[in-house]
Amino acid sequence: MNKKKLVMIGNGMAGIRTIEEILKINADAFDITVFGNEPHPNYNRIQLSTVLQGDTTIEDIIMNDWNWYKENHIELFTGEAITKIDPNNKIVTSENGRVVHYDELIIATGSNSFILPIPGADKEGVTGFRDIQDCETMIKTAKDYKKAVVIGGGLLGLEAARGLLNLGMTVDVVHLMPNLMERQLDETASQMLKEELESQGMNFLMEKETVAILGDTRVTGVKFKDGSIADADLVVMAVGIKPNVQLAKDGGIPVNRGIVVNDFMETKVANVYAVGECAEHREIVYGMVAPLYEQGKILAEKLCSNIPNPYEGSVVGTGLKISGIDLYSAGEIFDDATTKSIKVHNEFEGVYKKVLIRDKSIVGIVLYGDTKDSTRLFRMLSKKEDVSGLNSGSILQSDACGSAEASDVSAMPDDELVCGCNGVTKGSIVEAIRTNGLTTVDEVGGCTNAGRSCGRCKPIIADILAYTLGDEFDSAAATKATLCGCTTLSRDEVVAEIKEKGLMSVKEVMNVLGWKEEEGCSKCRPALNYFLGMIYPAEYADDRDSRLVNEKMHANIQKDGSYTVVPRMYGGVTTAEDLKKIADVAEKYEVPLVKMTGGQRIALMGISKENLPNVWEDLGMKSGYAYGKTLRTVKTCVGSKFCRYGTQDSMDLGIELEKKFERLDTPHKVKMGVSGCPRNCSEAGIKDIGFVGIDGGWEIYVGGNGGVDLRAGDLLGTVKTKEEVMGLTGAYLQYYRETANYLERTSKWLERVGLDHIKEVLADEQTRKELNERIDKTLERYVEPWKEVLENKDLREKYYETRSIPVTVN
Repeated sequence: MNKKKLVMIGNGMAGIRTIEEILKINADAFDITVFGNEPHPNYNRIQLSTVLQGDTTIEDIIMNDWNWYKENHIELFTGEAITKIDPNNKIVTSENGRVVHYDELIIATGSNSFILPIPGADKEGVTGFRDIQDCETMIKTAKDYKKAVVIGGGLLGLEAARGLLNLGMTVDVVHLMPNLMERQLDETASQMLKEELESQGMNFLMEKETVAILGDTRVTGVKFKDGSIADADLVVMAVGIKPNVQLAKDGGIPVNRGIVVNDFMETKVANVYAVGECAEHREIVYGMVAPLYEQGKILAEKLCSNIPNPYEGSVVGTGLKISGIDLYSAGEIFDDATTKSIKVHNEFEGVYKKVLIRDKSIVGIVLYGDTKDSTRLFRMLSKKEDVSGLNSGSILQSDACGSAEASDVSAMPDDELVCGCNGVTKGSIVEAIRTNGLTTVDEVGGCTNAGRSCGRCKPIIADILAYTLGDEFDSAAATKATLCGCTTLSRDEVVAEIKEKGLMSVKEVMNVLGWKEEEGCSKCRPALNYFLGMIYPAEYADDRDSRLVNEKMHANIQKDGSYTVVPRMYGGVTTAEDLKKIADVAEKYEVPLVKMTGGQRIALMGISKENLPNVWEDLGMKSGYAYGKTLRTVKTCVGSKFCRYGTQDSMDLGIELEKKFERLDTPHKVKMGVSGCPRNCSEAGIKDIGFVGIDGGWEIYVGGNGGVDLRAGDLLGTVKTKEEVMGLTGAYLQYYRETANYLERTSKWLERVGLDHIKEVLADEQTRKELNERIDKTLERYVEPWKEVLENKDLREKYYETRSIPVTVN
């Protein structure tokens, strides 16, 4: 039987949820092709604010990794936008000239940030906040600039502002209205929120209308209608979204504000559907994830020839994702002549609750400071339950009203919505736990999708697990951090099992330890490869297929699909001969950009994939491992050899450190800095390991971080000789290698295990000796992998073939 050809334009949350639902109903119904204009697999856009705020990483918000597309036989084209839809011939054309036929077409192009149409809005330093690139722009800007203005005091604007504060910027939030989040909060809750955010460091410019962005090429300020000006190095516009409908409009598909769809997500053109933020249903465009997932489910049933219930619109609830703030609202916000309200305002504890009632039913909810009743109240609102027989205490059910039943899941009806984002009820979770033997929050999420979006419902899911499993419930196991969704084992449990059972390959680990996914995923495969190499330094043969893509390509992939090559320069020191090699390669291959890096090296940027092996061959230099989970750089000052302030030879020590520890596999990237005196010109105080020369020796600092989560290093110890430096550094690195989680930076690891504990471990001379013996044994096995590839024809064809290689964010 020939499968129908399903093409989807867009690789975002709404579209991919539709595909997930189709696969659940009939995995063999369609031959599926997906086009996404971003160079990433499907990720959780809701969690971008937590990435910006430093609470998580881009890797952590990937929802469906590259293996998922492969396992489900989905053809995915990333970084390739569709530029034309031809409904008459049922074909789409991409910006690369790719022409694909379809039987059914889903448009899931989402939305773009609305950029105010004012003078200067196109200047450098002006951005929206909708995708990973916007996030990366803000993170990069914060490294060089310190003054930000966020235009918009709604959900997204406040989340962006909190992230910029975490990045070390001073932030003005500009809002046109007198109250923050005026669509979700009444005046009381808005004022409470404003006061809390001001205490966190935000400055608010209320009732200000922006009329121009100032500056020449780059933004320098923001001008308001009243003539006042706010200085700015970065302007983030968070004033709303604009559905991405131009492609549909050009293809003759009717659009209004969004692409017009009926109750089954059908457009007015046959075999063309729209879902998500680009779709307009009954004159409403939704920007929250819950209704978009509802749309996706109905569309999936329609495409699979089921007869779904019509989509009749959604009532949505809103929560703010800022650490330390509990806020929720849904439905109507303001009292009027037809409503009666129940209010609790506990100023001492910072709690405010308001429930609006009309005709015996709840029509509005505002909660600030205590949101644990939000799912129950939202169920009552959405189902229009009759509350006339309840008193105010029964409705609010908060501790402030003297009840302890708020968190008692046994009292929750089965149809109560637990995960509003994904539409998952308590009954669905209980059934999944019993049917599939689920024991952890992550397993519940993998089976039902509950908790996979904003994550606010995870504590309730844990409570439901406890309620369902009874005495069999293990609270520590239920909420423990597993290595990934393929296993119920934690990092430490996996390592222990590898050692105990003598497992010697990635495949063997997965088979013996009962991996759920036969081939693993992009999170566990690199981790297992690292663990095996760390445990068996001499015996283990590195599994190149389990490496992240940059490590396989021996270069950093850029957003346009080209690569950056960074040759090694020990301690930032080079020679005329090496400079000539770099210049010759840059000229021969017409390298678009040659740039000095922050690690005192030269980067060749914009090299095509097919030229990578030839570039390395012509350079004849070692890789600088700018892409690796390894020692990246050792930054040095000129030290006592040239500087009149230098007390120690920083270049000599830096070169020796880099030569010894280069190529060493580590849980995450490691950077070092060596300064010849306390003036610290090499920024040793914010490196993973920093060395500062003093009279008669060296101070060694550890756990520093100069990135998003800025952290000054802690003093590990003071030593007198270079030999002592090498010994203490080797022991410290090996202890980090053996005890850190994969992809855990030294700064996070140090805070987790404690500096005092590390000092205690390394204080023992025998322990230091054993750690150094193990790291030396590991270092013996390394060869330059890029050279191995060049000299091995099979490897060269495997890793440098011209087929599309998935991008893994590093």
